[in-house]
Amino acid sequence: MTEFATTPEPPYWAVIFTSHRADTSDPSYDDTAQRMLSLAAEQPGYLGVEHAREDVGITVSYWADEASIAAWKRNADHQFAQYEGKTRWYDGFEMRIARVERAYNFRRPT
Repeated sequence: MTEFATTPEPPYWAVIFTSHRADTSDPSYDDTAQRMLSLAAEQPGYLGVEHAREDVGITVSYWADEASIAAWKRNADHQFAQYEGKTRWYDGFEMRIARVERAYNFRRPT
């Protein structure tokens, strides 16, 4: 089972990136996606990430505040990945930013 992101008590912020990949087998996509996950984790204010991919990909990253999200958006490597996404990897995507006010969880005992 994939681990859930460990987040603090709310409030905090979520960036929800929903995408549909273009019909391509570009090997640079997976490498760049992994690099962006690692780079995001190094950013101030980063709290965690969860993602899934089938026909539609969903990545939710969690952040301490809006300033941290804005700084990540301005990161030069991230900006280049955004450009590649728009020009090569995605047929379309949606980006949503939300403040998390409440959070609940359940974990079945193992």
